[in-house]
Amino acid sequence: MDGIVIINKEKNWTSNDIVQKLKGMLHEKTGHTGTLDPLATGVLPILVGKGTSLSKYLINHNKEYIATIKLGKKTTTADSEGEIVEQKKVNNDMLEKENVIKVLESFKGKQSQIPPMYSAIKVNGKKLYQYARSGQNIKIEPREIEIYNIELISILEEEKEIIYKVQCSKGTYIRSLCEDIAEKLGTVGFMKELKRTKVGDFCIEDSLKIGDVEENIGSLDKKIITIESFFESSGKINLSNKQLERFLNGVRISVLEETGIYRVYNEDIEFVGIGRVEDGRLKRDIIV
Repeated sequence: MDGIVIINKEKNWTSNDIVQKLKGMLHEKTGHTGTLDPLATGVLPILVGKGTSLSKYLINHNKEYIATIKLGKKTTTADSEGEIVEQKKVNNDMLEKENVIKVLESFKGKQSQIPPMYSAIKVNGKKLYQYARSGQNIKIEPREIEIYNIELISILEEEKEIIYKVQCSKGTYIRSLCEDIAEKLGTVGFMKELKRTKVGDFCIEDSLKIGDVEENIGSLDKKIITIESFFESSGKINLSNKQLERFLNGVRISVLEETGIYRVYNEDIEFVGIGRVEDGRLKRDIIV
């Protein structure tokens, strides 16, 4: 079984928990292309078998989330797991719909973001959360991100919470975004809930929970996104048996196609893998 399985990660599972669980169930090499916090839920693409070769095509995908900000309290981890370190009043005018929409929309576009201290980013070979847990202070460099769209879903006045949807670039930390939104509203806050609803073209509507996978393990091949279908928008190249032998051995094949990624087929129109054309030559990339 080779390809991608879209998992709907449930709360309190780590991304590695999901990888290891599927590895044991499928008896195949598995991997993921980006972690979700244990408290977060939603879309987690899992690469299976030769599908692990697709990781380089997935790492830059944009994301979509639905997040809940709890206003009035700031925590050490910027989410509900941390200890409260600051509290501020939340005035009613802060939660007026027009004001909240104005603040949210001010975050659209390219910007610098400082990642949370409790994150897996490495500095000098050590993860930030390791510094945080040992009480060490370290300078965190801002990262360039982009918010493509952000919109209000609802305001829970009594609970002092805001629920919003955001579409953003790779590398955006929603915990930091929640803190920044709260600050711009004139208070403090933390990320109470987070659901990832989309990664690239992978949507939560097409995802499976781990329990669904266990119950339908025999028919999982109907749900897996194959390597061939992942590249369905790419061009096709048919090779003769002689060309195919050279291609499979890593020899560059002269072709007339333009530079780009192509699905490669044999003389019987059977899919054999993915190739990349550069300077009029086809190079082997992924072999199935």
